[in-house]
Amino acid sequence: MQQQQPVDPVDVITEQWARVRPDLDTRAMEVFGRVFRLARAMGDRMERAYKPYGISRGEFDVLATLRRSGEPYALSPRELSATLMLTTGGMTGRLDKLERAGLLRRSPDPHDRRGLQVTLTEEGLRLIDEAVGAGLAEENAALAALSTEEAGHLAGLLRTLLDATAE
Repeated sequence: MQQQQPVDPVDVITEQWARVRPDLDTRAMEVFGRVFRLARAMGDRMERAYKPYGISRGEFDVLATLRRSGEPYALSPRELSATLMLTTGGMTGRLDKLERAGLLRRSPDPHDRRGLQVTLTEEGLRLIDEAVGAGLAEENAALAALSTEEAGHLAGLLRTLLDATAE
């Protein structure tokens, strides 16, 4: 016998639509409504996880992108903007704050005299290594609601769906 799932806000919404528009297929609403709500809830959890480090999720993303790039942990502002899908103006604000905090530095690009290079400082490297651990702990705590097999299956399904919606 299958266990009855608890009713959530998305169920309430789709049940309301079923009453007023029974002709609608609301399966997509059930999936994406939950994906959006999950993204918001996890975004809030991640903000709380990064707060003790004095950074926001957006600032975490900049530091993490530099860290993942490998030594010497340096990228151009353009490369950062492209990776994070940010405008140059949005990137400049994040870089300014992180540079003032001593977590990164901007310097002339040795390969392009017109360009800049953004590099993690030692303090930035230390901080991002701690913050990524704190963030993963939050994500793993949430994922503990699923078995290892369920989590792997969900990751695969989301990969397929994301690939199908890529422009």
